[in-house]
Amino acid sequence: QAQLVESGGGLVQSGGSLRLSCVASGISFSLYTMTWYRQAPGNQRELVARITDGDITNYADSVQGRFTISRDNARNTVYLQMNSLKPEDTAVYVCCASLARNYWGQGTQVTVSS
Repeated sequence: QAQLVESGGGLVQSGGSLRLSCVASGISFSLYTMTWYRQAPGNQRELVARITDGDITNYADSVQGRFTISRDNARNTVYLQMNSLKPEDTAVYVCCASLARNYWGQGTQVTVSS
């Protein structure tokens, strides 16, 4: 049974930093592309950052230069380091593991106060 569990969200002031983690179980983690998405109330879900099994990364324009995605295959974990946070980064952040199908976590709330 595949499971993804996110952690690390919280309340932070504008300009602050957070590091999100997503721990996977029940899958061959190293084979999967891992993606962080976010969804704010009233908005569509948007891709934030992605890392492939070969460590190729890509980012949304809105977070380029501020966020960094990384993975630790030995720990079955993907991270999202978020720096210089802005109020518009406020959302539920969800991780997704993709190969033949997608597996989703439950999400972690990030709130950035101005």
